[in-house]
Amino acid sequence: MPNNFLTKEGFQKLQEELEYLRTVKRQEVANRLHEAMEGGELIENAEYEAAKNEQAFVEGRIQELDVLLASAKIIEENGRKKSDVVQLGSKVTIKEGNFEAESFTIVGAAEANPREGRISNESPIGKAILGHKVGEVVKVETPGGTYNVKILKIG
Repeated sequence: MPNNFLTKEGFQKLQEELEYLRTVKRQEVANRLHEAMEGGELIENAEYEAAKNEQAFVEGRIQELDVLLASAKIIEENGRKKSDVVQLGSKVTIKEGNFEAESFTIVGAAEANPREGRISNESPIGKAILGHKVGEVVKVETPGGTYNVKILKIG
């Protein structure tokens, strides 16, 4: 299993999702199954099939979250000593060529969300800039090609 890094905030969100699935969502699905079974014929009952599929999804997600949380390694985003190199939890500002500078936080894959400015340490940019310092130009290799970024700030 790959390293499973989570911020405290990410760990908390996943715990809340797990609690919701175990308590609220499981009961909702059980109620849907019960109502669909009361409808008579189960062989051609689309509602019953949909509820069974949802139940399988919910139970799979519960298992996934159990494993994820049990094996999580918590990273500190801003609580630890400020580092002069990019690491998990670092907020980084980079610039590629003439494009506008971008800022994001390096997080574990489980809580990566580029739209929220959180990129995975396993992504091409994340992998490339880990361990580098402000001012360095780093080569980023992606399936679409290679490009260089300059690290402007680590905070």
